[in-house]
Amino acid sequence: MDFESRVLPELRPILTQFPGFQLERNLELSRSYLSSSPIEGSTHVRTTSRMVPSAEGEVRVKIYEPSERTETDAKLPAMLWIHGGGYVLGHPNMDDALCERFVQAANCVVVSVDYRLAPEHPYPAAIDDCYTSLTWMTDEAESLGIDLDRIAIAGASGGGGLTAALALMARDKGGPALIFQMPLYPMIDDRNVTASSYEITADNANWNRTNNLEAWNMYLGKHAEDSELSPYAVPSRAESLAGLPPTYTCIGQLDLFRDETIEYVTRLAQAGVDVEFHMYPGTFHSFEMMVPQAEVSQRASQSYIDAMARALNP
Repeated sequence: MDFESRVLPELRPILTQFPGFQLERNLELSRSYLSSSPIEGSTHVRTTSRMVPSAEGEVRVKIYEPSERTETDAKLPAMLWIHGGGYVLGHPNMDDALCERFVQAANCVVVSVDYRLAPEHPYPAAIDDCYTSLTWMTDEAESLGIDLDRIAIAGASGGGGLTAALALMARDKGGPALIFQMPLYPMIDDRNVTASSYEITADNANWNRTNNLEAWNMYLGKHAEDSELSPYAVPSRAESLAGLPPTYTCIGQLDLFRDETIEYVTRLAQAGVDVEFHMYPGTFHSFEMMVPQAEVSQRASQSYIDAMARALNP
């Protein structure tokens, strides 16, 4: 049975409309598919931008918070959000609506990081920007009005990979303290040796083996040939997952990252980390963002939004 015939009927029409990423042949065209302007936004959420000082200059972040909030209100939980795009595509603007949903569902502050993209800025630029943004967020807890005892991190696809890497980095550096991580269908293994990495090859699969190989090469750059890659670059290479925060993740059964995600979830559970995992049959990579109106998409996104709300409001 071919890829398209295995996809749920409600998701299938997008396969004929989406031209597919062409990272090697035309990176800028591929980037244009994920480019978007800020949305008009909900009247219940206030959005601002800040420039965060970093060792390499500055990192831009977008901050989302309840619009009716005042300086005298109680401190709120906070989440660092990391957009997807295989480490080479994407922009925080494309997740404006999702970040607003997190704010309203969890009554929290969301900080979304505009990290540097490869190949112009290969590893460790992106993870350095994410860690800088996380430490800035906690250092500025008083001015941001956030509760340091309720900090989470989350992201999707390449952003999920950076989430997993950031959780490892925060653990190893002794902070900032995290109570939850949500690496959604994460890109975490450069080796491409799993069954699903060979299974998902169709051009209209949204993210296929060809794209994945190229994206990893762009991201790792000169480190691609390292005999021992850092787990901050490739989280699947971490020797131990013990001590990581409780975790939620999900994956489509027709996602190239299926098997590396299942292995990650298994290792988390074996390391004593509480983990919730969902796999959706008949769905492909980032299906809920590509076809948000589909029933399975609404079910998947509501599930992870609810999980974040529970984690931040125990």
